[in-house]
Amino acid sequence: MRAGRHTVEVHRPDKVLFPAGEGGTEEYTKGDLVDYHRAVAPFMLPHLRGRPLMLERHPDGVDGPRFMQKNTPEHYPEWIDRVEVGKEGGTVCHTVCDDSATLVYLADQAALTLHRWLSRTGRLDRPDRMVFDLDPAQDDFEAVRAAARLLAGLLDELKLPSAPMTTGSRGLHVVVPLDGRQDFDDVREFARAVADVLAAAHPDR
Repeated sequence: MRAGRHTVEVHRPDKVLFPAGEGGTEEYTKGDLVDYHRAVAPFMLPHLRGRPLMLERHPDGVDGPRFMQKNTPEHYPEWIDRVEVGKEGGTVCHTVCDDSATLVYLADQAALTLHRWLSRTGRLDRPDRMVFDLDPAQDDFEAVRAAARLLAGLLDELKLPSAPMTTGSRGLHVVVPLDGRQDFDDVREFARAVADVLAAAHPDR
C-alpha cells in the first residue's frame, strides 16, 4: 500500500494480532492495525519524530511470545531513518519513525508498542520530556488518579506544565515538557526530589 512517499508491502494482513475476548470484544488483525496507524499518523508522528525507538514486537499476536527490539535489522528498507547510539562495548542502531510509511512498516512487523526516547537524535543526552510513571501497588486505578492529581498540583506550584497520558497498562504517565538544557542525570535527580516531596507530604498514601 502507498503511505506517504513510499510503498509498503503488508504481509498476511488477515493475521490476528488481538484475538476476540470474553464479553464480546472484537478481534483485530494486522490489516486493522495498519489501517489504524495510517489514520492516526498525523496525530501520532509528532510524538515519535526524531526519537530513537525500542520496539515491542508480538509476531504471533498479543497471546504469543514477545520480544524487545533495539537494533534495526539490516533488512529494513533504507528509507527508514536510524540513529546509532553508543553503548558499553559497542553501538546500537535504533529505528526512528519520522513518517507514515515507517509507521505502517512497523505495524507490518507486529511492533505493537513503540517505546520512544525522552530525547531526540540531535541531542540524545538532553531530554525534552520528563515522565512520572505512576503504577498502582494493587489493581486500584483510583489511587493512580489521585496520585496524578496531587502531582499535577505540585507541578503547578513549581510553574511546570504537565499532562496525564494513559500507559496502555494499569497506570498513568504525567508528562512534563522540558527545554532540553539539562542532561538525564539532572532531570532524574529533580524528578526524584519532586517524588520525595510529594511522598513526604502524603505519608498515609
